[in-house]
Amino acid sequence: MIVPVILSGGAGTRLWPASREDHPKPFMRLPDGQSLLQKTYVRAASLIAEGGEMLTVTNREHYFESRDHFAQASLNRHRARFLLEPQGRNTASAIAVAALVVAAEHGEDTVLVVMAADHLIHDLPGFKAATEHALVLARQGYLVTYGIRPTAPETGFGYIEAGDNLDERGGCRVQRFVEKPDQATAKEYLESGRFLWNSGMFCFTAGSLIDQLQQHAPELLELARACVALSPRGESAQMQELHAQSFAALPDISIDYALMERSDKVAVVPAAFDWSDIGSWNALRELVEADDQQNRVQGDAIFINSRNTFVQSQGRLVATVGVDNLIVVETPDAILVAHADCTQQVGQVAKRLKLENHQAYRLHRTVSRPWGTYTVLEEGPRFKIKRIVVKPGAALSLQMHHHRSEHWIVVQGMAKVVNGDTPLLINSNESTFIPAGHKHRLENPGVIDLVMIEVQSGEYLGEDDIVRFEDQYGRVQ
Repeated sequence: MIVPVILSGGAGTRLWPASREDHPKPFMRLPDGQSLLQKTYVRAASLIAEGGEMLTVTNREHYFESRDHFAQASLNRHRARFLLEPQGRNTASAIAVAALVVAAEHGEDTVLVVMAADHLIHDLPGFKAATEHALVLARQGYLVTYGIRPTAPETGFGYIEAGDNLDERGGCRVQRFVEKPDQATAKEYLESGRFLWNSGMFCFTAGSLIDQLQQHAPELLELARACVALSPRGESAQMQELHAQSFAALPDISIDYALMERSDKVAVVPAAFDWSDIGSWNALRELVEADDQQNRVQGDAIFINSRNTFVQSQGRLVATVGVDNLIVVETPDAILVAHADCTQQVGQVAKRLKLENHQAYRLHRTVSRPWGTYTVLEEGPRFKIKRIVVKPGAALSLQMHHHRSEHWIVVQGMAKVVNGDTPLLINSNESTFIPAGHKHRLENPGVIDLVMIEVQSGEYLGEDDIVRFEDQYGRVQ
């Protein structure tokens, strides 16, 4: 049996402002309309039969959006399961917990194919061929990593030095893992022919992984066992929340440092497929077709006397005049202008914003919620205007605000509302007023999206002014 394990974490700060802490890189839409996470789900599904299971390890705050992306990928003949982390603890802890869960349910001979949710691979047949090669070695007890043949002296990737051959197809023992090198060293690695890029993808049986952790990282394994024991399956067979306190005790360390660099049972298979970790705006730019002046655009843009420039616009028209080799990214609340040679430094912007507690590091104007989305249209002293979209059959929590009142106007669909002690139905072009301190709930009983305009007024309009009494998504403490 094969269980693909998808690691969906990280902030993707080098792709700010499109990637935010609460809307990280896996959820970004590529030029073809699919997200990186959806593409990963499709890639994982290619490895298993109908009815097979995929396991996603992600933050509990991203569960509902991840579930939506899975459904949008049209994989209704496969089963999606989710392990929900209360906080990020890096890849070693995530993989250890996943292996223990899979071993308990399906046996230690089950093969895990571990992949990141934010990588891009177009060549599915090549990916499947590399995985078939990796499966042979995994069933012999090896911890197998996928090595990408380098095409340039890339300094943004880690490298793997291949050692003794294990088969006629190029599978080798791993001699050593190497951190991101400088330009001169990367050039030496490329010319030697012995080095591969470290893709961060793995293949091993659950039992082999557990055995090697027992030998080389026993404390991590015991902490993972304790966490799984305290994390029973919930009412939904689809998801399992990891126990917060015991998971926080796990070390924040990568699987490379915790195990792969210590074990003598690590092998590498050379992968011939295309691969990108979409680690910068330059990588994303290459996905868009260029014009005669090597300008590329996703959205609405005009280029005047401009060359080698990439524009991504989410709403407004962007015009460039007399520029060369720029990256311009426009979102409703932020604009990035960067020289294409400096895109690896974009992460510093997100770090600065986080230090200054600026909301642009964390949220977009449009925010996903389990029930739908809300978009902040305008705000100022003592007022905020939102566009709220509620999915069919979905409902917000029964809640109350201490500091703000709300005026709801239905634009599309029908709203089922609880306002204090009064239940009512509100049709399109009708409204209701929610005073501060009133318990209230909003529900969409229809079969189309409910669209509303919400006008908030009061002395404090922060999103944390919510007291929840009942919630179908488990958000009541």
